[in-house]
Amino acid sequence: MRQLCQRTIVVILVGLLFLALFPSMAGAEDTGLELYRGIVLTVEPAEENPLEDSGYGSQVFYVDVRILNGPFRDQVVTVYHVNGGNPTYDIFVEPGNRVLLEAEVDGDELLNVYISDHIRDTFVYILIGLFALLVLLLGGKAGLRSLISLLVTLILVSQVFLPLLLQGYNPMLLAVLLSILSIVITMVVVAGVNRKTLASILGTASGVIVAGILAFIFGKLTKLTGLSHEETQMLMYIPQGVDFNFQGLLFAGIMIGALGAVMDVGISVASSMFEIKSVSPDISMGQLFRSGMNVGRDIMGTMTNTLILAYMGSSTPLLLLFYAYRIPIERILNLDTIVTELVRAFSGSIGLVAAIPLTALAAAWLAKAPVGQGIETKQVS
Repeated sequence: MRQLCQRTIVVILVGLLFLALFPSMAGAEDTGLELYRGIVLTVEPAEENPLEDSGYGSQVFYVDVRILNGPFRDQVVTVYHVNGGNPTYDIFVEPGNRVLLEAEVDGDELLNVYISDHIRDTFVYILIGLFALLVLLLGGKAGLRSLISLLVTLILVSQVFLPLLLQGYNPMLLAVLLSILSIVITMVVVAGVNRKTLASILGTASGVIVAGILAFIFGKLTKLTGLSHEETQMLMYIPQGVDFNFQGLLFAGIMIGALGAVMDVGISVASSMFEIKSVSPDISMGQLFRSGMNVGRDIMGTMTNTLILAYMGSSTPLLLLFYAYRIPIERILNLDTIVTELVRAFSGSIGLVAAIPLTALAAAWLAKAPVGQGIETKQVS
């Protein structure tokens, strides 16, 4: 049984890695522009500013940029760069800045070049590298398994979940399948094929499903539209022309958002219970269950704060606006945007809390079941 499960997981992992190496099923929209990287050499104000009378404090510059990659590498181009006076969209550049360029190309000739944005991905890669390095240094083989499970989850979302959404599949069904598949693969990679893993899978999957059901019920009761964020509204105008179920997208996002925290709770409770069982083999099922619940209560105190504070942190600018304009609490608690975040936060938190007794119950039963039944306990080394 264990060997069959391991072979199945290996096949799934190979399939996911195959997906990661090839373009997404959703495809990419052809904008007709080529992307290049460049470094700013000089920035000079333009003598004439056609937007000077617009009233928006616009500025126009001639920016010399040396291209750093592609067929036009080392070529210096002069870019006509406009800042319209809106800090949300303006791109302020100085000599030495590395920028992303969009260019119209005709054969071997650059027709028009624009500064698209600052280059930020280099520092993102450095940050990701530091994270991976610390996980490997502190966690060793366990850290490596954690990174593999994270990679698998990212592949599932980017190469399976999102492309299937763009093809019009039901978002709730996809979220359930993605969550269960991610839970199974993550738990097996991290903890191996054993009873502890099975207990954590059962508890985590149950908790995530509880979060999804609550999000669905209270989303319907509060008449949430799923259109409270600007990015969601923009989905109505994408070139694929998909008729999205925006409420379904909201509920699916709530399930996936709670997934990581609930998995953390599930494996923590199950792991502690099996450690107790290994030290005290004669412990009764009831005592083992109570021990698991005690561990779960300690975890619950901090993990519920984690979810709530994460959502509050992302909404800080909006909360500041409410505070600055003294908007009544009754008005705030009836806004689609706020209720969406509250349903998201508390549905996920309830799913997390529900995972504790469910995991403890499953772990207590599996730990005390006769060795000849089910999956034997074997820890990944």
